[in-house]
Amino acid sequence: MMTYSDSESSHGGGKEYKVFRQFSRDRLLHEMLGESTSGEGSKSSWKVLIMDKVTVKVMSHSCKMADITDQGVSLVEDIFRRRQPLPSMDVIYFIQPTKENIVMFLSDMSGREPLYKKAFVFFSSPVSKDFINNIKSDISVLPRIGALREMNLEYFPVDSQAFITDHDSALVELYSEEAENSPYFEICLYTMASRLATVFASMKEFPYVRYRAPREQDGSPAATRSLIPFKLAEILWKCLEKYKSIPNYPQTETCDLLILDRSVDQIAPVIHEWTYDAMCHDLLNMDGNKYVVELPGKHGGPPVEKEVILDDNDPVWLELRHAHIADASERLHDKMTTFKSKNKAANINRDGELSTRELQKIVQALPQYNETVEKLTLHVEIAGTINECIRDMRLRDLGQLEQDLVFGNAAAKDVINLLRSLQDASTENKLRLLMIYAIVYPEKFEGDKATKLMQLAKLTPEDMKAINNMKYLGGSPQSKKSSSGFSLKFDGGQKTKHAARKDRTGEEEETWQLFRFYPMLEELLENLNKGQLPKDEYACMNEPGKDSKSQRSTNSTAPNGRRPAHSMRSRRTPAWARGHCSDDGYSSDSVLKNVVPDFRRMGQRIFVFIIGGATRSELRACHKLTAKLRREVILGSTSFEDPPQYISKLQLLSEKDILKTPPKPHNWS
Repeated sequence: MMTYSDSESSHGGGKEYKVFRQFSRDRLLHEMLGESTSGEGSKSSWKVLIMDKVTVKVMSHSCKMADITDQGVSLVEDIFRRRQPLPSMDVIYFIQPTKENIVMFLSDMSGREPLYKKAFVFFSSPVSKDFINNIKSDISVLPRIGALREMNLEYFPVDSQAFITDHDSALVELYSEEAENSPYFEICLYTMASRLATVFASMKEFPYVRYRAPREQDGSPAATRSLIPFKLAEILWKCLEKYKSIPNYPQTETCDLLILDRSVDQIAPVIHEWTYDAMCHDLLNMDGNKYVVELPGKHGGPPVEKEVILDDNDPVWLELRHAHIADASERLHDKMTTFKSKNKAANINRDGELSTRELQKIVQALPQYNETVEKLTLHVEIAGTINECIRDMRLRDLGQLEQDLVFGNAAAKDVINLLRSLQDASTENKLRLLMIYAIVYPEKFEGDKATKLMQLAKLTPEDMKAINNMKYLGGSPQSKKSSSGFSLKFDGGQKTKHAARKDRTGEEEETWQLFRFYPMLEELLENLNKGQLPKDEYACMNEPGKDSKSQRSTNSTAPNGRRPAHSMRSRRTPAWARGHCSDDGYSSDSVLKNVVPDFRRMGQRIFVFIIGGATRSELRACHKLTAKLRREVILGSTSFEDPPQYISKLQLLSEKDILKTPPKPHNWS
């Protein structure tokens, strides 16, 4: 009776290479919605789709309403809402395998007058035998079931190469002072592992499971927190072992997975990242991927507000999101100028009479012309707003110092001088600077030094909790001897000269000022690809054999020679970030498609999962490495964090009874 929904899509080297986001969309639309019908012609029979609060998110992250309607769904319902009986229509249930959902399903379909004709039931994750037996035991329901399957699809794609498990409070639930004693601790880990496992079940991938090894093993709270990546790996491994019974699920390893937490890089969530994507989410008042743009009114009228969605469906966004904001601004203006000069519809007022044929061409071009101009205008306005924020907040000076600190080119006097000169800087920006300073120079926060810095920056003790609480993510036991409570020693991997990471200028194509910063994730994934991750720092649940590296990296490694240094303007944007540009403001589909047109030459996938939130810079690194390594790099996390939300959560880690209330973003002044 119970079956698995079996995707024909292959991994790594099979018949057809599908990019990450395509998996969930195709499986939901074609394996679930397209195959669910009791009539002879699926196109002519309309269906009802019923989901719960989790599966509706899964669906909305992968498909548009138009996609769902195209598969014959005329009505979408919430399983817990009162619904009208439709006994002549088939119904599809896409639900979690919970007791409450099973009870509701049986209530809908049992008795003499069920709500629907035939039920096709798809579970988002593995369902227990007890629940299956409950369904089978109802003799009135059993004949009305057209399908009973496990889809194993309970993750949320947020990018062509990224997903979340939707654990926005994971940082607090797992790393706060009292987390270990909270019931949320185990629930969070088990749900996270279950959802992460469905990624591999859905894509038919079986990974080498690597994780950041514990840094302390003395039974202290810090040791417990450092065990979290291992605990997640352990639970995930048990889930994957069960998935081996799925038809066509690989029995040997097909990809790499690296499990990390935020302790691996505490700078990335707070440093100013200068790409168009990061600046939008950092400086603009965005609601997820939505932003309301204020456009100039037509013919001198009042300004008009327009909501814009910045996602993979916007070709201008796809092309420019990983570009430096200055580069993106220039290219937008150039693109607008070029488009208007070349497009016939733009030259409608030219001198001379137009033939009927020419007029016809212009009329046909007008809708596309207007759409393209509107799209470009929206992005020009957004980029203009960001550049105004950069000027008004003096972010260039601040960003320069942040990166100088990271690469060991600045010291205490530079921080003090900037704080004195930027008295009107926002609380958030001063705090972000001091957080980076504390990671690179922890000794500068010992004794009363932290208090003096707090006074100079005009911050409150409440603000400073964000700095002090970084110890919960990556502190060491020796750092707790100071009576002030602000003695910090971070496991940030500092190099000589107080640099938090190696300056790679000259090795990379980056050419714009303030584009030196890279997340530690980039270096870790490059080492993983080479088989050079230190085993004492990154352990493996299923250690590969000696010859596995060459098998995984076939056709996937780039030459290791250093690239020649470039001048500041020798190349506008790295090739991996550009896409195939066109004069009409559109580019081709994705970074992956742009740089690797022959998918058959791709190496095995690399998955990386970050507990506690991922950043825009880490997503950028994954897109970049996909092109560089010729391996699709997929980033997963509990959530995506923008700096204000991340700082708010850090401040909550030392709060008592915080696990009773989920964290809310702070309204920074």
